[in-house]
Amino acid sequence: MQQEVIIAGFGGQGVLFAGRLLAYTAMEVGKAVTWIPSYGPEMRGGTANCTVVISDEEIGSPFVKNPTAVIAMNKPSLDKFEQLVAPGGVLVVNSSMIDRPVERTDIHVVSLPANEIAEALGSSRSVNMVVVGALLGNLDLLPMEAVEKALEAHTPERHKRFLKGNVEALHKGAEHRVAEKV
Repeated sequence: MQQEVIIAGFGGQGVLFAGRLLAYTAMEVGKAVTWIPSYGPEMRGGTANCTVVISDEEIGSPFVKNPTAVIAMNKPSLDKFEQLVAPGGVLVVNSSMIDRPVERTDIHVVSLPANEIAEALGSSRSVNMVVVGALLGNLDLLPMEAVEKALEAHTPERHKRFLKGNVEALHKGAEHRVAEKV
């Protein structure tokens, strides 16, 4: 089975790290994986997105037309990627930064105030882990335990102090569910 995920937002929101985390986890559980980043010239505040393809078999192409899932961390990302989600797919929406409803009715939508959740946990820097947790809680993609292990293994030493909070953020995000798991 192959799953394609696009994670999109502003630079500085941890979009690329979130995608790398999924890619590292997939490799560590024996899946085939591709990770392709895309970002503007700005370090923070510009657009950023990445595409992660995870498969049980060899991946024919890393390019994705209709992803299984999209994480939209801001309104421009929702505007750009909402129409691309495959019917029956999952769209995770950070309602803290998106002030419009999702128009599609043929996809599963998980809308959560990720910024507020991260701040309540003590770190506004863990917004990316909140939305990744919401994705994992609503799509049979990767086991949460494997993601936790990969997070610990691939967090730079200078950021290890955020590890416990990031794991909490993953679990808090996973609590936000659509009616049925896809």
